[in-house]
Amino acid sequence: MSTYAQIHDNLVRQWKGFELLYSLLEEEFSLLCKGDTDAVGSLEFSIHELLRQLAVERSDVKSVMQGTRLAEYADMLVPEEGDAIRVLLASIDDAEQKAARQAAHNTELSLALLDQNHALLNYLHDQVTPKAQLTYGKKGTYRESRPDAALIRGRL
Repeated sequence: MSTYAQIHDNLVRQWKGFELLYSLLEEEFSLLCKGDTDAVGSLEFSIHELLRQLAVERSDVKSVMQGTRLAEYADMLVPEEGDAIRVLLASIDDAEQKAARQAAHNTELSLALLDQNHALLNYLHDQVTPKAQLTYGKKGTYRESRPDAALIRGRL
C-alpha cells in the first residue's frame, strides 16, 4: 500500500469516526433529556472507545508523516491527490468542531442536571433532619438543642 493510500484511508476513517462521534453525542443528549441514566452510562463506553480509536488513528498518521504537516504533504502531491487530502482535512475539521459543540451542550445539560439533583438532595435532607425544638430542661431554662448528630459530648 502506498503512503498516499495509507494516509488517505486513515483520514477517511478519522472523518467517519468524527461523524459517528457526533451522532453518538446527539443520542447522548436525547437520553440526558429523557433522564435515562442507564442508557447514558452504556453509551459513554462507546464514546470513550471511539475517542480512543480516533487517537490511535491520529498517532498512526503522525508516525507516517514523520513531522511533516498534512497541508505541506498535500502541496507536494499531484493536484488531484492534494485536493482530495485538503478536502478530507476540511471535512475532518468541520466534523470535529460539530462534535465539540455537541459535547459542550451535553456537558452543560449534565451539569445542570447534577445541580438540580444536588439541590433536591439538599432539600430532602433538610426535610428529614429534626427541627430544633425549644423546650425547658429540668433547671427551668431552655434545653440546648443539637440538630446535628452527636456521638460524644465532652466536658471538662
